[in-house]
Amino acid sequence: MAPELTLHEDRLFSADGAVRQISRRIYAETKDLPIISPHGHVPPAWMSENLSFGNPTRLLLTPDHYINRILHANGVELSELGVPVTRTDMTEADNRAAWRTFCAHWSDFNGTAMRYWLTDQLVGVFGVTQRPSIETADEIYDTIQAWIDDDNHRPRALMDQFKIEFIATTDDPCDDLHDHEKLAADAEFSAKHRVAPTFRPDKYLTPANPDWNQRVDTLGEVAGVDVSTLAGLTSALENRRAYFKAHGGVSTDHGIQDLDAAYLDAQDAERLYGKARAGEITAAEATALHHHLIMDQVRMATEDGLTLTLHPGAFRDHDRATFEAYGADVGCDIPYAIEVTRATREMLNRFGNHPNLNLVLFTLDEDVYSREIAPLAGFYRSLYIGVPWWFIDAPESIMRFKQSVTEMAGFSRISGMIDDTRAFCSIPARHDMMRRLDAAHLANLVAAHRLDEDEAIEQARKLVVDNPKKVFKL
Repeated sequence: MAPELTLHEDRLFSADGAVRQISRRIYAETKDLPIISPHGHVPPAWMSENLSFGNPTRLLLTPDHYINRILHANGVELSELGVPVTRTDMTEADNRAAWRTFCAHWSDFNGTAMRYWLTDQLVGVFGVTQRPSIETADEIYDTIQAWIDDDNHRPRALMDQFKIEFIATTDDPCDDLHDHEKLAADAEFSAKHRVAPTFRPDKYLTPANPDWNQRVDTLGEVAGVDVSTLAGLTSALENRRAYFKAHGGVSTDHGIQDLDAAYLDAQDAERLYGKARAGEITAAEATALHHHLIMDQVRMATEDGLTLTLHPGAFRDHDRATFEAYGADVGCDIPYAIEVTRATREMLNRFGNHPNLNLVLFTLDEDVYSREIAPLAGFYRSLYIGVPWWFIDAPESIMRFKQSVTEMAGFSRISGMIDDTRAFCSIPARHDMMRRLDAAHLANLVAAHRLDEDEAIEQARKLVVDNPKKVFKL
């Protein structure tokens, strides 16, 4: 008989019995609260078209770069997992083979955050009771497939079952947002759920990219603006930000290499823009123009009120061969160290206390949260601390984050939970994990007589509900 796969009711709580009891009481007050997910990557078409998830491999393996990278490190070719997600040639036999490969490597995930999320999904969502292995792979596949084939498990029904009140997608500035329009027009759905677009303009703010000119032309066409000048590009970006806001958008999202932002002299900026449009700009000039454009996005946020999120620190597509074979977002992005205090000084001196700006900083550099971001957020009124994401969204690193940033900036300066996921069925697992860790952290403060229990319960609710609503202006 195969070993059972189980979820312990006290997972992530302290081994100390007295502290564990406090954690249970705090968690009981937040575990059933609705999910607010203001930053993620679920395709809006899943909800607007109420699409089936297809099969277990397509749902859980192919799009998940967390899983793909561990399997790749342990000898699995990404093509065996259906990567890239745009492939249409995976047969039923291919999908089953991919699932068997994953199950055969189950022990490679021991101790990882992925093991935690996967177990929570397999048991809590799909009703799997057997531990994955080569022997149990087909039976588990069939269990999940039967779950997927049930119409009660389409995305719209799951929005109800998972208690997702608000979810943001990530969208290109040129997107017509028809999926969001369709959802907003559905009175029954929109009465219970809000799906908001997020403005992601990275590709239009990076003149060094080979396709930048083509993208700027497209942006101008969509916005109906002449982009032959920098003023034209600025107008086009403002136009599309307004379009996103009119369609329910609450934030903009920026994946950048560093946090430097500085305005150029107006004449210099226009000159560099002209060189970029002519394909004559140098690498150093392109960087200077990029920093100018980022600063102007902050300025725009003070005017239109969209929350601005910055997340530097990811070396994209570190492995050239993998990128050439499969494209981006397949697991070979790697963290690196960043500097925050000096890099953000000009930005924060200009906009850091602006009453209409909410600026959220994320990073993959764990140390910089306590060393620089928390002290900055503990002073500047517009600055909030983005919770750990990507490589540092594991239980251990999240607890280190909680302990290190709250001692300097308190709880009020934290963004609230950000799941940052492409995997729809991992959303409840990720939010539940954070609520458990909130309870565990707060229970330690109660046990150490630094908070009363009623204060800890109130604080836990604020982290789940009040903080994200305030930071993202919901």
